[in-house]
Amino acid sequence: MKRFILGRLRFRRGMILVLAMFMVVLLAGCGGNSGASSNTEANKTSSNNAETSDKAVSAAAAPVKITWWHSMSGAGEKAINKIATDFNASHPEIQVEAIYQGKYDESLNKLKASLGSDSGPDLMQVYEIGSKFMIDSKMITPVQKFIDEDKFDLSSLEPNITRYYTIGGQLNAMPFNTSNPILYYNKDAFKAAGLDPENPPKTFEEFEAAAKALSKNGKPGAAIAIYGWFMEQLFANQNAEYVNGGNGRDTAATESLLASDAGVKTLEWWKKMVDEKAVANLGRDTDDTDSAFAAGQVAMTLNSTAALRKMVDAVGGKFQVGTGFLPRPADAKEGGVVVGGASLYIMNNKPEEQQKAAWEFIKYVASPEVQAEWSVSTGYFPITKAAYDQKVLKDNMVKYPQFQTAIDQLHASSASNATSGAVMGVFPEARQIVEGAIEEALNGQKQPKKALQDAAAQITDKLKQYNETVK
Repeated sequence: MKRFILGRLRFRRGMILVLAMFMVVLLAGCGGNSGASSNTEANKTSSNNAETSDKAVSAAAAPVKITWWHSMSGAGEKAINKIATDFNASHPEIQVEAIYQGKYDESLNKLKASLGSDSGPDLMQVYEIGSKFMIDSKMITPVQKFIDEDKFDLSSLEPNITRYYTIGGQLNAMPFNTSNPILYYNKDAFKAAGLDPENPPKTFEEFEAAAKALSKNGKPGAAIAIYGWFMEQLFANQNAEYVNGGNGRDTAATESLLASDAGVKTLEWWKKMVDEKAVANLGRDTDDTDSAFAAGQVAMTLNSTAALRKMVDAVGGKFQVGTGFLPRPADAKEGGVVVGGASLYIMNNKPEEQQKAAWEFIKYVASPEVQAEWSVSTGYFPITKAAYDQKVLKDNMVKYPQFQTAIDQLHASSASNATSGAVMGVFPEARQIVEGAIEEALNGQKQPKKALQDAAAQITDKLKQYNETVK
C-alpha cells in the first residue's frame, strides 16, 4: 500500500510538472514580440519547477542504511541504542541499526558464517584479541584509509589506546569500549590491619605482604580470579612480550613466550600466596571475586576499570573502596597496562557509500560529547581526550573519584610492543589454555614453570597451524 501511495504521489507530481511546462510554452507562443520579458519569466518558472522537482526527489531518496553488530548487553546495549538513535535523529541521510549478536565469541562466529554473502554487518564490534584475525581475514577496510582522506586529527585520541589497534603503521579499527585492570581494595580493612589506606601496594612484594596482613582467622585477605587477561597484563607490566616477533607486531608470532622469566615469576608469586592462604582461589569467574570483595570477605582483588561503578555500587557504602595501579615485581622498572575491550571495524564487502556512512558514524561516536556520555553510562574509558572537559564526565569523576587511578595508569604506561599488547590469530584459544595452566599450578597438579611450558607448547603449535592456514 505504501508503495502504491508513493507511486500515485510521483504520478501526480509528474503530471503537475507536465501541465506547468505546457502552460509556459503556451504563454510564450501567445506573447508574440513582447517576447524577451516573457521568455525570461518562462525560463524562471521552468527553472523553479525543475528545482522544486529535484528537491522533492532528493527528499524522497532513501537514507543510507548501515547495520552495526555489537556484543554489549545490559547498560552497554542501552547506551549503544541511545548513540544510534541520537545519530539517526541528527543525520537523516544515514540510518544506523544496532543489532546485538551475543557475546564476543558468538558475534565473531556469526561474522565468519556470513562470509561470501551480503548478510553481514557494515560495522562490527570485535574484542581486542580478535584483532589479528580481522586483519588476516581481509574482510576490513582499515579506518586509516578514511582518516587519511578526511584528514581526521588522530592526536585528539588517547595514544595509549590507539597504539593497540595500530599495526603495520596503520590504524585498522577505531577503539570503542576500552578498559584496563586495576587493584581494588577495602580502605577500612587496611586501617584495621594497620596498613596505610592511602598507600595501596604497588609491587608483587607489597601486595603479598598486604594480603598476609589482611588475612585473619584462616580467611584469605585477597582474591584473584583465574583470568588469562590478568596474566597478559602482568607480563606487560614487566615490559615483557607475550609472543615473539615483537609481540606479533613486527612479524607474525610463531612462538608463545608464556614460560619466560616474567611468566614463571608471576605464577610462582600467585601460587605462593594461595598456598599461604593469603589469596583465595575462587575460580575463573570474576563475578565470584567481585562478590567476595563487595561482601567484605576479601579486602583486595584485581578487576577491570569498566567494573568500577558496579563494584562501588555493590559495596553500597559498607566500606570505602580504594583503587591502585596493577602491581608489578619490585625489579621491574618499566612497563604498563594493555587496553582491553573492543573496537569498530568497517567491513569491505559493502558498497563504498555504506563504508563512508559507517565512517561518518564512527566520527560521531568518537566525538567528545558522545564519548563522555558513553563513559558515564558504561564505565569504559573515553577514547577522546576532550571528553574529560565535558560536564557530565566531570560530575561523574566527582561521584567516582577512584576512576582517576585508571586514567593515571593509562597515561603512565610506557610505549613499547609489550604494552601495546600481543597480537596473534589464536588469542581466544590461547587465553583458555593459559587459564588451564594457572589452574593446574594453583591446584598443585603441576609446578608453575612446567604448567607454563606445557601451555606455551600448545599455543606455539596452534600458532603454527594458524600461520599455515593464513598462508
